[in-house]
Amino acid sequence: MTRTIHILNGPNLNLLGKRQPEIYGRDTLDDVAAACAAIAQEAGLESVLRQSNWEGQIIDWIHEARETAAGIIINPAALTHTSVAVFDALMTFEGPVIEVHISQVHKREAFRHHSYVSARADAVLAGFGVHGYALAMRHMALLLAGK
Repeated sequence: MTRTIHILNGPNLNLLGKRQPEIYGRDTLDDVAAACAAIAQEAGLESVLRQSNWEGQIIDWIHEARETAAGIIINPAALTHTSVAVFDALMTFEGPVIEVHISQVHKREAFRHHSYVSARADAVLAGFGVHGYALAMRHMALLLAGK
């Protein structure tokens, strides 16, 4: 099995660093990708970061990960609260799954308090800003090492 970690990002995260910086900060997805790649390399892993505004594309990437990834780190964004389809796709993946949210979703609107993805996730990080991705990558390395 590959030692690649797929980092999947949902709707509007292509605007990270530009959209609501008071909530999401000024770092971009390119910054996140670079930080995760460095941590992955330290752990003997590789990382692939992807973003789509389309639910079906994210589902296709989860299906692809079944054959090409050791683990998935996912920030489904708004799909967190609405997509049974993303949940169902994640249920077909046999490796570890870590859910990441940049903001502290439980301090925000009530509809953001429920996550379909959390029922599948091996860990959930929320409110750490983009640093949550780095924390997720470090935890993924531990999970894959059996620690």
